[in-house]
Parts: sequence; structure tokens; C-alpha cells
Amino acid sequence: MLNQTFLDVMNHEGAVSIISSSSEAPGYHVVNTWNSYVRIEEDKLFIPAAGMHSVQKDVEKNNQVTLTMGSKEVMGTVGPGAGFHVHGTAEFIEDGAIYNQMKVEMPFLTRILQINVLSIEQKI
Repeated sequence: MLNQTFLDVMNHEGAVSIISSSSEAPGYHVVNTWNSYVRIEEDKLFIPAAGMHSVQKDVEKNNQVTLTMGSKEVMGTVGPGAGFHVHGTAEFIEDGAIYNQMKVEMPFLTRILQINVLSIEQKI
């Protein structure tokens, strides 16, 4: 599911936006991180969380999220620059092997946002 162009994008620096919503919250919430912070294992993304409290509250009620990411360093569909929309389910984890590994690399994290990828679309 995660194709080579997506993996190439994630190997270059760029911003990642995480979009969540809840039926109880008006609209949606957006938080950001960097491509270099995201760890990938099969069809799962692991993102360090230090804040993300609005997203966590949303995920408790509606675990569907959308992420956007891109890099101008990767050839896209019409020239330099590739970007993706990723749709998936989210959960926050506070222990386990991936948590321990990422905590050593990024001591600022308090939790990890795990994204179970359901679909991916290349937009540019």
C-alpha cells in the first residue's frame, strides 16, 4: 500500500499535517510534525506526540484521521514535488517496543500517535 514514491517523500524533510474531527467538536483540528519524525513499519505510521491533546480527544470519539505530507525533493505527477493524502485510523500508545525506541531517539515525546493506514492517494 505504501508505494516507493511515498517512501521517498518520507525520506526527505517536509511538513506533515494530521487532521482529526469529532462529532462533538465543531469543525476539525490540525496539528503538524516533520517527515523525519515519522517511523514507518508495514502499513503503520508512528508519530511522536508531546502535545496533540485536541487530536487525542477527537480520536477517543472518532478514530478516523487524514494526514498530508510532501516533499519538493521528489518527482511528482507534474514535475518536482510530490504530495500525499493518507487516510487511516489512529490511536495513542504509551508503552511497548516502538514507544521505548522512539523515546530514546526523541525524549520530548509523551505518547506515540499510531496511524493504521487504510488508503493513500498521491495528489501531486
